[in-house]
Amino acid sequence: MKESILDVLLYLFEHYFTEDADLVRDRDSLQNGLLQAGFSPAEISKAFDWLDALADQRPAASTARVDGPTRVYFGPELDKLDVECRGFLMFLEQHGVLDAAQRELVLDRAMALDQDDLDLDDLKWVVLMVLFNQPGAEAAYAWMETQMFVDEPESMH
Repeated sequence: MKESILDVLLYLFEHYFTEDADLVRDRDSLQNGLLQAGFSPAEISKAFDWLDALADQRPAASTARVDGPTRVYFGPELDKLDVECRGFLMFLEQHGVLDAAQRELVLDRAMALDQDDLDLDDLKWVVLMVLFNQPGAEAAYAWMETQMFVDEPESMH
């Protein structure tokens, strides 16, 4: 089975994170479930490292300004995130779904994936996982969750 960190993360997110918070705290059970699902120990370890890094970067409270400077992407970011992905991040920030700090966290976690490039659907999952992990981002998470299965994002009201 050819899997990536994102495959493991999506499996965790879809099968564990949204259902049983106590199970999420039990890494051994999660690891056993992932092994039984056919994921390799190396990819499981990388996925747990990815999640640990996400948890370590959780801000206590956001102080970023919504009308801050424009983000300029460079080198590896341009290689990994196409125009559609970068435009979607800008859309989310302009509409208050992400603040600048959360955008940077999404970028950090997207760049940490073991894929050469990400498509928009992959990026949406990264955004959803980051928002799930952010205190006070419940409304943004709920809105983002509704956007997971539509082609064109709806504007915020």
